[in-house]
Amino acid sequence: MTSAPTVAGSLATVVFASATLPMLLKAYRSRDLSSYSTGNLVLANVGNALYAVYVFHLPPGPLWALHAFNVTTTGLMLYWRRRYARRPGERPPELVLVR
Repeated sequence: MTSAPTVAGSLATVVFASATLPMLLKAYRSRDLSSYSTGNLVLANVGNALYAVYVFHLPPGPLWALHAFNVTTTGLMLYWRRRYARRPGERPPELVLVR
């Protein structure tokens, strides 16, 4: 039988991931990440790296899944922020519709 904390952790992981996916899809489709600070994204990635030291000393479970999701999303956002950064005077990118 699964414990209540494990069920709660699993549900929380799904909720957090569900809340973040629309942001990722919008960033991917529009390639406009100007509202995201590069400094904030760098700090989030550094924080994830430091937090990994703690997470990987715990037994595998929902926290590992949530942390892996956070590492992936913040890494993607930083990569996209740098890759799609506009140069001064450059026009915004065209909207890319992905189906």
